[in-house]
Amino acid sequence: MIPPLSALQAFEAIARRRSFALAAQELHLTPSAVSHQLAKLEGLLGVRLFERSARGVELTPAGHSYLQRVANALGAINTATEALRHGMQDTLHLHCSPSFASLWLMPRIARFRRAFPHIALSLSASHIHSDFQLGLVDVDIRYGLPNWPHLEVEPVFMEKVMPLASPAFIREHTLHNVEDLLRAPLIQSVVNVAQWADWFARFHPAERPDRIALRFDRAMMSLDAAVQSLGVALESATLGQSLIATGRLQPVFGQDMVLEVQGHFLVYPARHAARPEVKAFLDWMRQEAQGNAGR
Repeated sequence: MIPPLSALQAFEAIARRRSFALAAQELHLTPSAVSHQLAKLEGLLGVRLFERSARGVELTPAGHSYLQRVANALGAINTATEALRHGMQDTLHLHCSPSFASLWLMPRIARFRRAFPHIALSLSASHIHSDFQLGLVDVDIRYGLPNWPHLEVEPVFMEKVMPLASPAFIREHTLHNVEDLLRAPLIQSVVNVAQWADWFARFHPAERPDRIALRFDRAMMSLDAAVQSLGVALESATLGQSLIATGRLQPVFGQDMVLEVQGHFLVYPARHAARPEVKAFLDWMRQEAQGNAGR
């Protein structure tokens, strides 16, 4: 008897993540669907694979033994899938955080295509990090704190995070100093590694804003709100480069009051770097990033 692959994948993800919610997020399912898959597997096997408690889930001895065998089998399937998929010559499968894809990468895709016309590019974007064990992605450009063990992690560039607003908004609210920001509506992207609290702690530790007027979970929405003169966004000048260049946004305090952060990273298994199309993309990204670092 061979259990359904979906049930085995759910079991492996729960065991690795120690969480139904995180496993569901990884598999693009609801937690109830993951729980259903596990119940189906436990019913087929006639054994309990996990012990559930307030601290989370832990493998039973039977579950631990089964995981060792199942993980090897899934790894073999993954290896076979990657070998077959990468038999397709010169294909690069790339995953990216949405704002980086839209604001930074897409405007440069034409240059990549001109440099490597023989490479077929498949690009997907979401806030959920790729699971390389599924064998579907070559390189993931991630945003956040770099805590991804057993993977190659390479910062893309150092970014300058600063208050940005439309020129009309700056004039209307007469923004000249830090104190002026305390009476202006502030915009915040809640996923950013640098928040308004960090910025004020650095440049005006005596006071904090009473409230944040608008919150978003994407940098692109935060920047768009600033373009619409809805407030001051604390965002990366690198991601907002085209908006600044066209005059739709303006650094409120020039290049003075900025936080330098590393938030975007090239992430990939070490074995992927040997593939010619991956090596070409990584080298190209390094060259592009050098030309835009710090902006």
